[in-house]
Amino acid sequence: MRPLMISVGTLIFAAGFVAGGRLQPSVGAQGFAVVMDCGASSAPQLRTTLYFGLDRPKGSVSELEWQIFLRDEVTRRFPDGLTVWEADDHERSKVLLLVHPDTAAARQSVLAVIEAYRKTFEQESVLWESARACVAA
Repeated sequence: MRPLMISVGTLIFAAGFVAGGRLQPSVGAQGFAVVMDCGASSAPQLRTTLYFGLDRPKGSVSELEWQIFLRDEVTRRFPDGLTVWEADDHERSKVLLLVHPDTAAARQSVLAVIEAYRKTFEQESVLWESARACVAA
């Protein structure tokens, strides 16, 4: 029997299993693949987490500037809700969690938020990750 090997990134959506999701491993010509079955009472979505550093070349992003950015750039693209919290690693940061459909429009909105943040606050990059999740209906 082959051991089931799943990356840490794949395990991020484990909370979705509480809502009825199941992993179905499948091995094909391209290697290991994960098929998400959320069951009858849940719907598959993507959970995207973005990490916004608050340091910039001349000072830092203020709380007011962040709130305006959140209102003007994020909430208008993701009106169904989001979660934000503060983090502190090498610099103060804001972490934004979005749960959204796996559509081209939603992916484009994520990229637009990233680009707007980079331009507005003179950032070299924004770290982000996406994983499949199940949302209880």
